[in-house]
Amino acid sequence: MVFKNWKARYSKISSAEAAERLFRKSVAPVPINTPIGTYAPSNPSNYSSQTSSGASTTPSTPRDDIGPEPPSPDIPKVQEYKEVQEERRPYPDIPKVQEYKEVQEERRPYSASRQQVDVGMQAQSPTAQRHRPSAANYSVTMNNAPPETTLGRHIARRLVEIGVKDVFHVPGDFNLLLLDELLLEPQLNLVGCCNELNAGYAADGYARCKGVGAVVVTFTVGGLSVINSIAGAYSENLPVICIVGGPNSHDYGTSRILHHTIGHPDFSQELRCFQTVTCCQVTLNDLNSAHEQVDYAISTSIRESKPVYISVSCNLPHISNPSFVPDLPFGPQTRISNPATLQASVDAAAEFLNRAVKPVLVCGPKIRVAKAKKACVEFAEAAGYPVAVMPSAKGLFPETYSKFIGTYWGAVSSPFALEIVESADAYIFIGPIFNDYSSVGYSLLIKKDKMLVVQPDRVTVGAGASYGCVVMVEFLTLLAQKVRKNEVAWENYKRIFVPPGVVQKSVANEPLRINVLFQYIQNMLNADTAVIAETGDSWFNCQKLKLPEGCGFEFQMQYGSIGWSVGATLGYAQAATSKRVISCIGDGSFQVTCQDISTMIRQNQRNIIFLINNGGYTIEVEIHDGPYNVIKNWDYCALVDAIKNGEGKVWTTRVKTEDELSRAVAECLSEKNRDNLCFIEIIAHKDDTSKELLEWGSRVSAANGRMSQILTE
Repeated sequence: MVFKNWKARYSKISSAEAAERLFRKSVAPVPINTPIGTYAPSNPSNYSSQTSSGASTTPSTPRDDIGPEPPSPDIPKVQEYKEVQEERRPYPDIPKVQEYKEVQEERRPYSASRQQVDVGMQAQSPTAQRHRPSAANYSVTMNNAPPETTLGRHIARRLVEIGVKDVFHVPGDFNLLLLDELLLEPQLNLVGCCNELNAGYAADGYARCKGVGAVVVTFTVGGLSVINSIAGAYSENLPVICIVGGPNSHDYGTSRILHHTIGHPDFSQELRCFQTVTCCQVTLNDLNSAHEQVDYAISTSIRESKPVYISVSCNLPHISNPSFVPDLPFGPQTRISNPATLQASVDAAAEFLNRAVKPVLVCGPKIRVAKAKKACVEFAEAAGYPVAVMPSAKGLFPETYSKFIGTYWGAVSSPFALEIVESADAYIFIGPIFNDYSSVGYSLLIKKDKMLVVQPDRVTVGAGASYGCVVMVEFLTLLAQKVRKNEVAWENYKRIFVPPGVVQKSVANEPLRINVLFQYIQNMLNADTAVIAETGDSWFNCQKLKLPEGCGFEFQMQYGSIGWSVGATLGYAQAATSKRVISCIGDGSFQVTCQDISTMIRQNQRNIIFLINNGGYTIEVEIHDGPYNVIKNWDYCALVDAIKNGEGKVWTTRVKTEDELSRAVAECLSEKNRDNLCFIEIIAHKDDTSKELLEWGSRVSAANGRMSQILTE
């Protein structure tokens, strides 16, 4: 009932004023037009009260102690407000954010009664009062407190300080006051998404570019919807700040059953779900400890490079507290090495590598976590080894490096990279992740005793000692000074390397082949572009692209959730405004998350999306085929045009031949469409796949289907 009334009156008064009036209505029948801070009853005994049994007692005599209504300069007349709102709307029903901020700022200085918004909540049982944060917890709010000292503004400042400029969100009644506060931060932009899953994927893509992302959703229905994307960010080692608007602080510890829950009075259900997919969880229902909890959670996310969960009680974001002063210092903790262990690990690693005849270097995805890209390049230059990357590390090491040999991915590696890596007598893996996908069904032919593994905070030398408390960047910097240059493996690579063949030319009106498509995509790449590859055959085709210096590349290798790329494209493009994002998305994946094409249009993004329509889940077909891998075909161009609905800059086309593709690409890159979102539907044969997917699919299928050892004996 509280939120129903709040929404009904929101067009007239601010959220804080509405909350106070609802409180006062619960304790005394005050006319709705009584201005905030002007009512003081002559007889306090007229307040409603509760007996020890919980029964309400209300005075039956008429109230005559309410004086005449003075003028209220802070609350505009309804008609004038409506006229102002109409002038603000570039789109129907969407107010301009900046003007909204200005109005909110004008309303900010509340009277002394604001500090007691929840003081008059009717008494609960003794058990509830023991567990419920008391009003004293936030009665420290000062008269005429600066608007910057609220919990919501504190969260907003911390997000800005760690590099977040855009927050992806889906509004819900438990997070509306928090969104109001975030709107007031001038350096923060709120990006509304069509659903929580895509909002989380967008924060994932944003974190890949900016180093950290943030998403705001509502309690349980929003939290359990976003959790799949948060799990993906956790598996990919991405710091994402997941903020959930939670129940009123007075509801904790009571027997109340709230909406947006599964019908139990236990509000920890959502938190328990997040415990396995975040590195830290905090619940903010006490303003006095909220400051340190927010700072702890955010700094933990940055330090661990993992998502965190922050639940904010819905009645607290707009309330001031002295601990939320704007100039309060904040600096996330950084990892440091144990000097003795660091030196011992460097000595052991140098001895291991210097006695090898033909060592090689393989970079893994955790060099992003360790922020060790520069250190990897410096070590490679000092060592002289040929450099390969694991598939999930593509784009993290410059492919323009003189001794770069491509992707090491077992049987589906770049040409001759497999032979050089697996024939080496020593290999240094920096930040690797070995799983069934990256190892092609556990079929890599590498030996543990020949392997030096460098993780963000640990070094393992061969089958011997493992050194903890060793920071990757510090280790590589010192090792570069002690390792001897050895180019034997690089010379071997140059002797056996044969340039890849030329793609066969298309004949007139021949159906477009996928290898022809990726030739055109290769020619589109430069330092001002980035590639997003969806789970599926695009994994393998995009691995073969040669990335120019400065060209970004992202795909979700560990988690492999289909549909990830739509939200990730939105988030990455929102972060990398100077780049044009090129996304390669399969039709099956697109059907999962296509709604946020709408958000791309609203944000005036200029992405180029290649929708590869081959009639189903191709990657699943190559692992195990069945009728469940076939999907209903859509008119994808018409769908995007319908989402556009006459608003925004969008260009769509459908391509069936190479000639049509050539014209479509030229149109995308033309001056006319340079700032437009371009959507190109590629009609492909259902069996037109890369040879790498065929090989990979058969090996992963064998790994999935291996029999139990007990059954084979």
